[in-house]
Amino acid sequence: MSIRLDTIEIPVDGQHVEGTVLSPTTHFPGVLFVHGWGGCQEHDLSRAREVAGLGAVCLTFDLRGHEQNARQWETVNRAQNLADLCAAYDWLAAEPNVDASAIAVVGISYGGYLASILTAMRKVRWLVLRSPALYQDEGWELPKRQLHEETDLGAYRRSRIKWRDNRALRAAAEFTGDTLIVEAEKDEVIPAQVIQNYVAAFRQPQSLTSRKLAGADHGLSEKNFQSDYNAVLLKWLTEMIVGARAGDAASQVERHRQSTPPPPERGGQG
Repeated sequence: MSIRLDTIEIPVDGQHVEGTVLSPTTHFPGVLFVHGWGGCQEHDLSRAREVAGLGAVCLTFDLRGHEQNARQWETVNRAQNLADLCAAYDWLAAEPNVDASAIAVVGISYGGYLASILTAMRKVRWLVLRSPALYQDEGWELPKRQLHEETDLGAYRRSRIKWRDNRALRAAAEFTGDTLIVEAEKDEVIPAQVIQNYVAAFRQPQSLTSRKLAGADHGLSEKNFQSDYNAVLLKWLTEMIVGARAGDAASQVERHRQSTPPPPERGGQG
Protein backbone atom coordinates (compact mmCIF):
# COMPACT_ATOMS: atom_id res chain seq x y z
CA MET A 1 0.00 0.00 0.00
CA SER A 2 2.83 2.36 -0.90
CA ILE A 3 2.56 6.07 -1.57
CA ARG A 4 5.33 7.85 -3.43
CA LEU A 5 6.52 11.35 -2.48
CA ASP A 6 8.45 13.44 -5.02
CA THR A 7 9.73 17.01 -4.87
CA ILE A 8 9.22 18.86 -8.17
CA GLU A 9 9.85 22.23 -9.79
CA ILE A 10 7.01 23.91 -11.68
CA PRO A 11 8.14 26.39 -14.36
CA VAL A 12 6.41 29.76 -14.41
CA ASP A 13 7.43 33.08 -16.08
CA GLY A 14 10.98 31.89 -16.70
CA GLN A 15 11.37 30.89 -13.05
CA HIS A 16 10.03 28.00 -11.01
CA VAL A 17 8.12 27.26 -7.85
CA GLU A 18 8.70 24.15 -5.79
CA GLY A 19 6.05 21.54 -5.15
CA THR A 20 5.62 18.09 -3.65
CA VAL A 21 3.67 15.27 -5.32
CA LEU A 22 2.09 12.45 -3.33
CA SER A 23 0.84 9.63 -5.57
CA PRO A 24 0.06 5.93 -5.33
CA THR A 25 2.63 3.59 -6.81
CA THR A 26 1.69 1.01 -9.41
CA HIS A 27 1.07 -1.55 -6.66
CA PHE A 28 -2.48 -2.09 -5.44
CA PRO A 29 -4.10 -4.09 -2.66
CA GLY A 30 -5.22 -7.60 -3.54
CA VAL A 31 -8.57 -9.11 -2.52
CA LEU A 32 -9.07 -12.88 -2.73
CA PHE A 33 -12.61 -14.28 -2.58
CA VAL A 34 -13.25 -17.86 -1.37
CA HIS A 35 -16.69 -19.35 -1.99
CA GLY A 36 -18.43 -21.86 0.26
CA TRP A 37 -19.05 -25.59 -0.19
CA GLY A 38 -21.41 -26.06 -3.10
CA GLY A 39 -20.86 -22.48 -4.25
CA CYS A 40 -18.78 -21.04 -7.07
CA GLN A 41 -16.83 -17.94 -7.99
CA GLU A 42 -19.83 -16.57 -9.87
CA HIS A 43 -21.41 -15.69 -6.51
CA ASP A 44 -18.52 -13.33 -5.72
CA LEU A 45 -18.12 -11.59 -9.06
CA SER A 46 -20.58 -8.76 -8.36
CA ARG A 47 -18.86 -8.01 -5.05
CA ALA A 48 -15.44 -8.23 -6.69
CA ARG A 49 -16.50 -5.65 -9.29
CA GLU A 50 -17.48 -3.21 -6.55
CA VAL A 51 -14.31 -3.80 -4.55
CA ALA A 52 -12.18 -3.36 -7.68
CA GLY A 53 -13.67 0.12 -7.88
CA LEU A 54 -11.77 0.95 -4.67
CA GLY A 55 -8.52 0.44 -6.54
CA ALA A 56 -7.87 -3.20 -5.67
CA VAL A 57 -6.95 -6.26 -7.74
CA CYS A 58 -9.62 -8.90 -7.08
CA LEU A 59 -9.42 -12.64 -7.68
CA THR A 60 -12.27 -15.16 -7.60
CA PHE A 61 -11.78 -18.87 -8.30
CA ASP A 62 -13.48 -22.26 -8.03
CA LEU A 63 -12.28 -24.76 -5.44
CA ARG A 64 -11.76 -28.31 -6.64
CA GLY A 65 -14.96 -30.31 -6.39
CA HIS A 66 -16.92 -27.44 -7.94
CA GLU A 67 -17.91 -26.24 -11.41
CA GLN A 68 -15.46 -27.63 -14.01
CA ASN A 69 -13.94 -29.90 -11.34
CA ALA A 70 -17.34 -31.07 -10.06
CA ARG A 71 -16.42 -34.68 -10.79
CA GLN A 72 -14.25 -34.51 -7.66
CA TRP A 73 -17.22 -33.50 -5.46
CA GLU A 74 -17.30 -36.88 -3.70
CA THR A 75 -13.54 -37.26 -3.23
CA VAL A 76 -11.97 -33.82 -2.67
CA ASN A 77 -10.78 -33.21 0.89
CA ARG A 78 -9.89 -30.23 3.04
CA ALA A 79 -6.16 -30.59 2.40
CA GLN A 80 -6.72 -30.31 -1.34
CA ASN A 81 -9.05 -27.32 -1.05
CA LEU A 82 -6.59 -25.58 1.28
CA ALA A 83 -3.92 -26.20 -1.36
CA ASP A 84 -6.27 -24.62 -3.91
CA LEU A 85 -6.58 -21.55 -1.71
CA CYS A 86 -2.84 -21.29 -1.15
CA ALA A 87 -2.23 -21.56 -4.91
CA ALA A 88 -4.78 -18.81 -5.59
CA TYR A 89 -3.20 -16.60 -2.93
CA ASP A 90 0.30 -17.17 -4.34
CA TRP A 91 -0.89 -16.33 -7.85
CA LEU A 92 -2.45 -13.08 -6.66
CA ALA A 93 0.52 -12.08 -4.49
CA ALA A 94 2.92 -12.68 -7.40
CA GLU A 95 1.07 -10.35 -9.77
CA PRO A 96 3.38 -7.41 -10.58
CA ASN A 97 0.70 -4.79 -9.82
CA VAL A 98 -0.30 -6.29 -6.44
CA ASP A 99 1.13 -5.16 -3.12
CA ALA A 100 1.81 -8.50 -1.42
CA SER A 101 1.79 -6.78 1.99
CA ALA A 102 -1.81 -5.61 1.48
CA ILE A 103 -3.94 -8.65 0.72
CA ALA A 104 -7.48 -9.23 1.96
CA VAL A 105 -9.15 -12.63 2.01
CA VAL A 106 -12.96 -12.84 1.99
CA GLY A 107 -14.31 -16.28 2.86
CA ILE A 108 -17.89 -17.59 3.00
CA SER A 109 -18.88 -20.61 5.13
CA TYR A 110 -16.45 -23.43 4.21
CA GLY A 111 -14.39 -20.79 2.41
CA GLY A 112 -14.26 -18.79 5.65
CA TYR A 113 -13.00 -21.85 7.52
CA LEU A 114 -10.24 -22.32 4.93
CA ALA A 115 -9.46 -18.59 4.95
CA SER A 116 -8.91 -18.62 8.70
CA ILE A 117 -6.43 -21.49 8.36
CA LEU A 118 -4.72 -19.69 5.47
CA THR A 119 -3.71 -16.83 7.79
CA ALA A 120 -1.32 -19.21 9.56
CA MET A 121 0.33 -20.08 6.23
CA ARG A 122 0.36 -16.84 4.25
CA LYS A 123 0.55 -13.11 4.99
CA VAL A 124 -3.01 -11.75 5.20
CA ARG A 125 -3.62 -8.15 6.19
CA TRP A 126 -7.43 -8.10 6.20
CA LEU A 127 -9.70 -11.06 6.87
CA VAL A 128 -13.46 -11.26 6.24
CA LEU A 129 -15.42 -14.29 7.46
CA ARG A 130 -19.10 -14.54 6.54
CA SER A 131 -20.89 -17.35 8.38
CA PRO A 132 -17.59 -19.24 8.73
CA ALA A 133 -17.94 -23.00 9.11
CA LEU A 134 -16.17 -25.13 11.68
CA TYR A 135 -15.02 -28.75 11.44
CA GLN A 136 -13.23 -31.14 13.76
CA ASP A 137 -9.52 -31.51 13.09
CA GLU A 138 -9.81 -35.28 12.81
CA GLY A 139 -10.30 -36.77 9.37
CA TRP A 140 -8.33 -34.07 7.59
CA GLU A 141 -7.62 -36.35 4.63
CA LEU A 142 -11.16 -37.75 4.40
CA PRO A 143 -13.38 -36.58 1.54
CA LYS A 144 -15.07 -33.40 2.70
CA ARG A 145 -18.50 -34.90 1.99
CA GLN A 146 -17.92 -37.60 4.61
CA LEU A 147 -17.51 -35.02 7.35
CA HIS A 148 -21.25 -34.42 7.21
CA GLU A 149 -22.16 -38.11 7.08
CA GLU A 150 -19.83 -39.81 9.55
CA THR A 151 -19.73 -37.26 12.38
CA ASP A 152 -22.35 -35.37 14.36
CA LEU A 153 -21.27 -32.09 12.86
CA GLY A 154 -24.33 -30.25 14.15
CA ALA A 155 -23.57 -31.16 17.76
CA TYR A 156 -19.94 -30.14 17.33
CA ARG A 157 -20.93 -26.75 15.96
CA ARG A 158 -23.34 -26.14 18.81
CA SER A 159 -20.53 -26.72 21.30
CA ARG A 160 -18.34 -24.12 22.91
CA ILE A 161 -14.89 -24.83 21.48
CA LYS A 162 -11.69 -23.30 22.82
CA TRP A 163 -9.27 -21.87 20.31
CA ARG A 164 -6.55 -24.37 21.27
CA ASP A 165 -8.78 -27.29 20.24
CA ASN A 166 -9.40 -26.44 16.59
CA ARG A 167 -7.04 -25.64 13.73
CA ALA A 168 -9.09 -22.77 12.28
CA LEU A 169 -9.53 -21.21 15.72
CA ARG A 170 -5.82 -21.59 16.51
CA ALA A 171 -5.02 -19.67 13.34
CA ALA A 172 -7.53 -16.99 14.35
CA ALA A 173 -5.85 -16.70 17.75
CA GLU A 174 -2.53 -15.92 16.06
CA PHE A 175 -3.90 -13.48 13.47
CA THR A 176 -2.82 -9.88 14.02
CA GLY A 177 -4.50 -8.14 11.09
CA ASP A 178 -7.93 -6.54 10.81
CA THR A 179 -10.95 -8.84 10.94
CA LEU A 180 -14.62 -8.61 9.97
CA ILE A 181 -17.02 -11.38 11.01
CA VAL A 182 -20.52 -11.35 9.52
CA GLU A 183 -23.31 -13.52 10.97
CA ALA A 184 -26.68 -14.36 9.41
CA GLU A 185 -29.35 -13.97 12.09
CA LYS A 186 -31.50 -16.90 10.87
CA ASP A 187 -28.61 -19.14 9.78
CA GLU A 188 -29.85 -22.72 9.59
CA VAL A 189 -26.38 -24.17 8.78
CA ILE A 190 -23.95 -22.31 11.04
CA PRO A 191 -25.22 -21.98 14.64
CA ALA A 192 -24.59 -18.76 16.54
CA GLN A 193 -22.18 -20.69 18.79
CA VAL A 194 -19.77 -21.10 15.87
CA ILE A 195 -19.65 -17.33 15.40
CA GLN A 196 -19.10 -16.90 19.14
CA ASN A 197 -16.24 -19.42 19.01
CA TYR A 198 -14.55 -17.48 16.21
CA VAL A 199 -15.02 -14.09 17.90
CA ALA A 200 -13.58 -15.45 21.15
CA ALA A 201 -10.63 -17.00 19.32
CA PHE A 202 -9.32 -13.68 17.94
CA ARG A 203 -7.02 -12.70 20.80
CA GLN A 204 -4.75 -10.13 19.13
CA PRO A 205 -6.24 -8.67 15.95
CA GLN A 206 -5.43 -5.14 14.87
CA SER A 207 -9.20 -4.65 14.95
CA LEU A 208 -12.22 -6.92 15.21
CA THR A 209 -15.61 -5.93 13.78
CA SER A 210 -18.71 -8.13 14.11
CA ARG A 211 -21.94 -7.59 12.18
CA LYS A 212 -25.25 -9.49 12.11
CA LEU A 213 -27.48 -9.51 9.02
CA ALA A 214 -31.03 -9.12 10.35
CA GLY A 215 -33.39 -11.88 9.24
CA ALA A 216 -30.85 -13.41 6.84
CA ASP A 217 -30.47 -17.14 6.22
CA HIS A 218 -27.19 -18.92 5.49
CA GLY A 219 -27.41 -18.64 1.72
CA LEU A 220 -28.69 -15.03 1.71
CA SER A 221 -31.64 -16.25 -0.35
CA GLU A 222 -33.30 -12.85 -0.67
CA LYS A 223 -31.90 -9.87 -2.55
CA ASN A 224 -32.15 -7.55 0.44
CA PHE A 225 -29.96 -9.96 2.47
CA GLN A 226 -27.37 -9.91 -0.31
CA SER A 227 -27.55 -6.13 -0.52
CA ASP A 228 -27.08 -5.83 3.24
CA TYR A 229 -23.99 -8.05 3.14
CA ASN A 230 -22.54 -6.26 0.13
CA ALA A 231 -22.98 -2.92 1.91
CA VAL A 232 -21.28 -4.18 5.08
CA LEU A 233 -18.40 -5.70 3.12
CA LEU A 234 -17.82 -2.69 0.87
CA LYS A 235 -17.98 -0.22 3.75
CA TRP A 236 -15.48 -2.19 5.81
CA LEU A 237 -13.04 -2.76 2.95
CA THR A 238 -13.28 0.92 2.03
CA GLU A 239 -12.34 1.87 5.59
CA MET A 240 -9.43 -0.58 5.56
CA ILE A 241 -8.02 0.20 2.11
CA VAL A 242 -8.56 3.95 2.09
CA GLY A 243 -7.43 4.18 5.72
CA ALA A 244 -4.24 2.31 4.92
CA ARG A 245 -3.51 4.66 2.00
CA ALA A 246 -4.10 7.70 4.20
CA GLY A 247 -1.84 6.26 6.87
CA ASP A 248 0.91 5.54 4.35
CA ALA A 249 0.64 9.06 2.94
CA ALA A 250 0.90 10.53 6.45
CA SER A 251 4.00 8.40 7.12
CA GLN A 252 5.64 9.58 3.91
CA VAL A 253 4.97 13.22 4.79
CA GLU A 254 6.34 12.72 8.31
CA ARG A 255 9.51 11.07 6.99
CA HIS A 256 9.92 13.93 4.52
CA ARG A 257 9.53 16.49 7.29
CA GLN A 258 12.10 14.74 9.45
CA SER A 259 14.64 14.65 6.62
CA THR A 260 13.98 18.25 5.52
CA PRO A 261 12.50 20.28 8.40
CA PRO A 262 10.25 23.06 7.05
CA PRO A 263 11.27 26.70 7.68
CA PRO A 264 9.29 28.53 10.33
CA GLU A 265 6.10 30.10 9.04
CA ARG A 266 6.18 33.89 8.67
CA GLY A 267 3.40 36.04 9.87
CA GLY A 268 1.55 37.98 7.22
CA GLN A 269 -1.43 40.15 6.55
CA GLY A 270 -3.51 37.32 5.02
